[in-house]
Amino acid sequence: MPRKTKLPSHADTLSTGASLGGTVSHYRRKQNVYTQGEAASSLFFIQEGEVRLTNETKNHRAAVTAILGEGDFFGTQCLIGFPLRLSTAAAMTSSSIRSIPKERMIRLLHTKNKVSISLVSYLLSTLKKYQEHVAALLTFTAEQRLARVLLSLAHLDRKGPPVPEVPNPNHQVLADMVGTTRPRINAFMNDFRKRDTLATMVDWKCTSLSARFFATSS
Repeated sequence: MPRKTKLPSHADTLSTGASLGGTVSHYRRKQNVYTQGEAASSLFFIQEGEVRLTNETKNHRAAVTAILGEGDFFGTQCLIGFPLRLSTAAAMTSSSIRSIPKERMIRLLHTKNKVSISLVSYLLSTLKKYQEHVAALLTFTAEQRLARVLLSLAHLDRKGPPVPEVPNPNHQVLADMVGTTRPRINAFMNDFRKRDTLATMVDWKCTSLSARFFATSS
């Protein structure tokens, strides 16, 4: 039986992002990296900090579609031909973000070295996460979806240690990500705190979520 080749972790290969080339820029909290509808000619790699993606449609307010952290890519749709940004990306904290021109990234993907294999691994894992997210929207309760979002923010859905500093979005942002109302998020958070639900799900790792998640946010 042929041996299966395990794809390397993109985090191990791209720990600093230097192998990707491009340029590093620093963003202050709430500063936009790009806005929805802008021309898309590059993608981005988060070296430090957190980024929030939001989408707007006519007659609807902006909805949060993702909160990303160190080691994540965003703006990758340009690689498959989307000429415009599909969302607005804004820094949630002071962040260092590497911008890589689309043409350079396409060349990297064709070199078949550790960097390109890691990039493909990351893109496939991202696609899997989107599929799981859609499945969760269709089959999970709002309470289960919230638990899943909280674990994801603390990187407890990944291999390796949890992040030391967990992003702290307010309850309206969580409501947008979960697809429910802010009062329901408040109720779920209080219930999680009382029942210690997340601790049961992830055992001792839950301590990394911090009490910040379970405080009432404004």
